[in-house]
Amino acid sequence: MSEETNLPEESLETPIQETTETITEEVATPEAPKEEPKITTGPEVSTAHDDFDWSISNRHQYIYAKDEFERLEALYEKTLGAVNENEVIKARVSQITGGDAVLDINFKSDGLVSVSEFKDIDGFKIGDEVDVYVERQEDERGQLVLSRRKAKLLKAWERLVDSFNNGTIINGTVISKTKGGLIVDAGGLETFLPGSQIDIKQIIDYDQFVGKTMEFKVVKINENIKNAVVSHKALIESDLAEQREAIISGLEKGQVLEGVVKNITDFGAFMDLGGVDGLLYITDISWGRINHPSEVLEINQKVHVVVLDFDENKKRISLGLKQLQPHPWDVVSDTIKEGSIVKGKIVNVEDYGAFLEITPGVEGLIHVSEVSWSNQPIHARDYFTVGQEYETKVVTIDREERKMSLSLKQLTPDPWGEIEQKYPVGSKHVGRVQNLTPYGVFVELQDGIGGMVHISDLSWTKRFAHPSEFTKVGADLPVMILDIDRENRKLSLGHKHVEENPWDTFENVFPVGSYHEATVMKRDDKGAIVQLPYGLEAFAPSRHLRKENGKLAEVDETLTFKVIEFNRDDKRIMVSHLRYLEDIQREAEEVVKDDRRKQGQEIKQAVKEQQGKYEPTTLGDMAMFSQLKEQLADAKGKKAVKDAKDAKDAEVAATEESTPEVVEETTSPAVKETTAAEEVATPEMEQEISSANEEVAEEAASEIEAAPAKEEKAPKAKAAKAKSDGDDLKIIEGIGPKIEEILHAAGIDSFATLASKTGDEIREILLAQGSRFKMFDPTTWPEQSALAADGKMDELQVLKDSLQGGKK
Repeated sequence: MSEETNLPEESLETPIQETTETITEEVATPEAPKEEPKITTGPEVSTAHDDFDWSISNRHQYIYAKDEFERLEALYEKTLGAVNENEVIKARVSQITGGDAVLDINFKSDGLVSVSEFKDIDGFKIGDEVDVYVERQEDERGQLVLSRRKAKLLKAWERLVDSFNNGTIINGTVISKTKGGLIVDAGGLETFLPGSQIDIKQIIDYDQFVGKTMEFKVVKINENIKNAVVSHKALIESDLAEQREAIISGLEKGQVLEGVVKNITDFGAFMDLGGVDGLLYITDISWGRINHPSEVLEINQKVHVVVLDFDENKKRISLGLKQLQPHPWDVVSDTIKEGSIVKGKIVNVEDYGAFLEITPGVEGLIHVSEVSWSNQPIHARDYFTVGQEYETKVVTIDREERKMSLSLKQLTPDPWGEIEQKYPVGSKHVGRVQNLTPYGVFVELQDGIGGMVHISDLSWTKRFAHPSEFTKVGADLPVMILDIDRENRKLSLGHKHVEENPWDTFENVFPVGSYHEATVMKRDDKGAIVQLPYGLEAFAPSRHLRKENGKLAEVDETLTFKVIEFNRDDKRIMVSHLRYLEDIQREAEEVVKDDRRKQGQEIKQAVKEQQGKYEPTTLGDMAMFSQLKEQLADAKGKKAVKDAKDAKDAEVAATEESTPEVVEETTSPAVKETTAAEEVATPEMEQEISSANEEVAEEAASEIEAAPAKEEKAPKAKAAKAKSDGDDLKIIEGIGPKIEEILHAAGIDSFATLASKTGDEIREILLAQGSRFKMFDPTTWPEQSALAADGKMDELQVLKDSLQGGKK
C-alpha cells in the first residue's frame, strides 16, 4: 500500500484551500530517493459547513492518477470469477471443517456446503472439484449460499432432456416396483419405467430388476413437473433394428421359420422370429374351430410357422400354423357321403342353424328346417348349445366347395306320411299347447305334427281378446281336426267343435222377444256386454241400457233384458232393458183397458136383466132411474177423488169419465119408455121397480169402486195369471218356451206335477229330445215349482235371484 501523508496537527486549525487540479505523485523507483509528496492547493475560498470537502484529510495520503487507478482495479478484478445466481459452477474444496466443506468458487467470499451432500463421491477430500448450484450471492448475513444437491438434480434433468432430444443413453438404478412398472433413479431424479418398456418380451416378474443398474433412453418428459418416462426396450429395439432389416429382406412367402410364442391375445399369438415379430392369427392356428389361441399354444413355446404375407414398409409379418398340415377336406374319408350317418359336436350356433364338426376342419350345417318334422318355428340358439354331440344324416356333400348339409329329422320317419289315416278330418284328439299368439294357439298332437286353433274357434259362447285368457303354454287342450294341408304340413284345429254347437239350442232358449235376467260385465260409449244365463254373452246398445229412473245400467248390475235380435250364424245376440220396460207398461195399459171394457159390459148386462123383469115402464120407473143416476153420479164423485190421489195413471181417469156415459146410454131407453107409459103406472109397480133398480145401482157402484183396485194389480196380472190349459212354467228359472212345450208333451203342465219330479227324471225327458239339451240343469226346477204351487212367489223370487240368472 502507498504511504499516507501526515499533516501537522496545527493544520487542523488552519483552513485548507481546495485544489483546482490533481497532482499526481510519481512512484519512486528503488534507485531514486524518496521525495515528499507534493501537495498543490488552489486559492482559498470560504465555504459553509455543509460545503466541507470530506475528501481532504489531515493525514498524508497517496493520490493515484486516473489511469493508474483503473489499471490497479483491473488487476484486482482478474483475481475474482464471474458468479451468477441460479447457475451451476465448478468449485474447489479448500477446507473440510466439522460437517461442512469450504468451497472456493474464485469469488470474493467462499461458500459452505454440508458434507452429507457429497456421499455419492468416494474418497471426498480437499482439492476435489465439484459442481455446485449458486442459490444466492449474499444472504441476510452477507454469505454465499451454495447447493451440491440442486446442482446434481439440475445436471440430471439436463441429461434427461438431452436424451429425449438427441437419443443419448443414460444410466439409472431401479430402486423400487410400482403399479404397472418400475421406478428408476437417473442421477438423483426418479423416473418411471413402464412394464411394456422393460424388454421386447412380456415381463411378468418385475422384482427381478429391483437394484439393477441399466441403460435407458428417455421417451417422454414433462417440463412442468420435471418428470420423465424411460425405456430399456428402446435400446434393445435399436440394437435389433439392423438385424430385423436383414431378416425381413430375406423373407419369402411360404418360407418356414421357427419362432417362439412371446404373447397370446384373443385374436392370435405374437411370435419372435429371432429379432422380428410376426402375428399368428387365431384362424391360422388350426383347421378346426378354437375359441382361444391358448387352447393350442403356450408362452415361450417353440413352433414352426409358415410366412403367409409380409409388409416391408410396415414391418408386418403374417404367419400360419395350420398351413403346414394338409386340409382336412382333402383327406376326409370316402365313407362320408349322402345318406350316411355321422357324429360330431356343435362348434358354432347361428340364427339359421348350427355347425357340427365331424373331424377337425370338416363341418356340416344343420339348418333349422332340418331339426324337426314339425312346422313350428325353431330358434337355433335356444335348441343347440356349443359342445353338444349329435348324430345326424348327411343330406348333401360338396367336396370341392367343402360344404355339407346335415339333418336331424331324417333319422326318424316322416309322421306326415300317414297323416290322413292317423288324424282324419273330424277326429278328436288331445294336444299340448306349445305357443300362444294374438290370433291363436299352436297345439302339438305328437312330435312333428301340430296345428293352430284360431282364437275364434276356442269357444262357442265367449270372445277372447287374447288366447292367454283361455289357456296357457304346456296345458292339454282337446281339439278336432278341421282341415289338413299336407303340402304345407299344416293342420287346422278347433276346440269348440269338440262339443255340439249350443247355438242350436240357444235359438229356442233365447228367441226374439223373450225376457232374461242378465248382468252387465263391461260397458263403453257404444254399449255394454251383458252375461245371460248359461254364460252366454250379448250386446246392449247404450240407449237400450236406460233404466226406469233415466240412468244407464252400471257394471255388475243385474237387470231384466229383452232379446231384440238373435243371429245364429254370426253368433250375435242383442238385448234391451228399455224395450222390457216399454212392454211392461204396454201390457199394463192393455190389462186396464180390458178390465174397463169388461166392467162396462157387465153393467150393461145387469141393467138389461133388470129391465126385462118389469114391463111396461111407468112414471115410477122414471123416478127409479132418476135415483139410479144420482147414485151413479155419487159413485163417480167418489172415484174422481180416489183418482186424484194417483196422478200417475191418467188414462184410468179418462176411462172412468166414460163410464157414466155408458150408464147414461143404458138408461136412456128406459127413460123414453117411462115417458110413453107414465099414464098407466101404479104405486105398487113403482115400489117394486124402485127396489130392483136400487139393487142394480148398488151392484154397478160397487163394481165401479172396485175398478181402481183391479187397475193397480194390472201390471202384475200377466206374471201371476195361469194359462187356461195349465200353469205358466216359464216363470221357473231356466225354462223357456221350447222347454215348456217338451214338459207339456210329457204330461207336466202344472207346478205341482213338476214339483213331484226329480232333477234326474226331468233331465231324462230333456235328453230324449236331443243331446243339445244336456246343457240345461233342472236340479232346482222341482224346488222352484213347489214354491210356485204353494203361491210363495216372494220366496220363489229370492231363490231365482240366488241362482244369478242360471250361473249357479
